[in-house]
Amino acid sequence: MNAPKFTTLGCRLNAYETEAMKELSQQAGLQDAVIVNTCAVTAEAVRKARQEIRKLRRENPDARLIVTGCAAQTEPQTFSQMNEVDAVIGNTEKMQPETWKGMTADFIGETEAVQVDDIMSVTETAGHLIDGFGTRSRAYVQVQNGCDHRCTFCIIPYGRGNSRSVPAGVVVDQIKRLVDRGYNEVVLTGVDLTSWGADLPAQPKLGDLVMRILKLVPDLPRLRISSIDSIEVDDNLMQAIATEPRLMPHLHLSLQHGDDLILKRMKRRHLRDDAIRFTEEARKLRPEMTFGADIIAGFPTESGAHFENSLKLITECDLTWLHVFPYSKREVTPAARIPQQVNGNVIKDRAARLRAAGGAQVTKHLQAQIGKTHHILMENPHMGRTEQFSEVTFDAPQTEGQIVTAKISGTTATQLKA
Repeated sequence: MNAPKFTTLGCRLNAYETEAMKELSQQAGLQDAVIVNTCAVTAEAVRKARQEIRKLRRENPDARLIVTGCAAQTEPQTFSQMNEVDAVIGNTEKMQPETWKGMTADFIGETEAVQVDDIMSVTETAGHLIDGFGTRSRAYVQVQNGCDHRCTFCIIPYGRGNSRSVPAGVVVDQIKRLVDRGYNEVVLTGVDLTSWGADLPAQPKLGDLVMRILKLVPDLPRLRISSIDSIEVDDNLMQAIATEPRLMPHLHLSLQHGDDLILKRMKRRHLRDDAIRFTEEARKLRPEMTFGADIIAGFPTESGAHFENSLKLITECDLTWLHVFPYSKREVTPAARIPQQVNGNVIKDRAARLRAAGGAQVTKHLQAQIGKTHHILMENPHMGRTEQFSEVTFDAPQTEGQIVTAKISGTTATQLKA
């Protein structure tokens, strides 16, 4: 009998939830199983999930193969009809102990082979709390799940449901445990992080949570925030950026585009000037602040001029770390009904130009760090990350998980050298 094997596709939240599933399946006594935690953000992500399932079945012919995650939630039939798959479970079900207890039975009947309920009916607090994962250097704490917005291109709400928040007291208690266990950095994570608190009594904001963590966990050296929607940033979060050195000066922004007409057609809640204004204000408060961003190339009605506005936004907001996505048609979304006016090769070319612009920005950022002293959190003996999340390599081994102070001596194409 062998312990279950897990494969994670997609985002950090999925990786977090895989660790929770490992705990739940272990508690249930599950053996000889392969679990694939899928992503649905693009059609390519779903294709990769199917490809991975076929490969895992070839490698594990006798194991029970279970598919879960966002693609399983949005397309359960796609996976249940694959000969390689024994069971499909939804995003809610994967976090429930009874699901995994049921998986330990000798035989999964037809009625139980697909366990995917309506994610929109889920109202309880986001997921299973675990004390960090993956590395001794930083821990991820899920404080929110789901999304109440309906951007026209995005399938994620159909996979994650509506927004729900973990109460601040629960989050603070967990972070205290993580600090007691020696973690020097905690990352707050969620699907739509800036909507945290909207479903809680008194409707607190993300900035309230950040300030509360920093006040009540004084021994936490570093707090980091994952992807945010800049238009929803509240006054307390701006105050934390300005006054709290333990809040790391790196924010990943959900921008998606740089043209106002496309932003409206995407049903985003900001315009390009809002993005520029936010990055300027944040840098005034914290000059060392760096920004990453998500940008989509080739939305169905994107003209050459629209695209140029996205390209220009990279330098106008002084973005450094880009996640560039070629537009992907997702059938249940409103944008899927818009006739695609951009040729596939053009989309590919535009995505490449965005990535090249992002690469130039990374080079500029790295060059500017030479001669500066940084506090670097070691991820392994020879690589750590600065406060702005830049990778730093060391010739001499360092202690994993520790924060090392070092002067930057040079760069490679993607890393700093200390």
